Amino acid sequence: MTHHWPENWAALVSGEECDFCQGMGQDRNPYGARIFEGRYVDGYLQSAKMQTGYSLAIWKGRHVVEPTELTDEEAAGYWLETLRVARAIIAVYQPLKLNYETLGNTSPHLHTHLLPRYVEDPRPGQPFPFLASDGPKPQIPEQRFLAEVRTLRERLA
Repeated sequence: MTHHWPENWAALVSGEECDFCQGMGQDRNPYGARIFEGRYVDGYLQSAKMQTGYSLAIWKGRHVVEPTELTDEEAAGYWLETLRVARAIIAVYQPLKLNYETLGNTSPHLHTHLLPRYVEDPRPGQPFPFLASDGPKPQIPEQRFLAEVRTLRERLA
C-alpha cells in the first residue's frame, strides 16, 4: 500500500491552511482545552480518551514548521514553556515517564506532544501507538475532563 502526503501539504506547510494558526488563542477547541497561556506556548490538555494527561504544547507565534526556524530567544522560550507544562503534567499525573514528541507530520505547525507513560501502557518501552485519524475518538467524560483542566490550570498559574 502506497501512502502519500496530503494534497494540500504545501498549503499546510506555508500556513495558508494551518489548523493551529486558524485556532490560535481558543480556550477550547475540538481536541481539548487550554491549560497554559504563555508568551511562546499554549498548552492544551487533550480530551480524547487516548492516554491520561496527554497534552500538546503549541508554538503561538508566526507560523513555524520546524524548531530550527525559531530565533535563539524564541527557541529558549518555546522549550522553557513546554517544560513548564510538562512539569505540571508530571506533578498531577505522576507517570513513570513523560515522552516529548515534536512531530508535525499531520499538522506541520511547531508543537510538542507531551505523552505520559504509565504502568498500564499499551506498548511499554516503545513509542506510543498513535492511531491515524479515522473518525472521532472516544472522549474523556466531560466532568472529569473539566476537573483535570482546572487542576492543571491551578498548577500552572
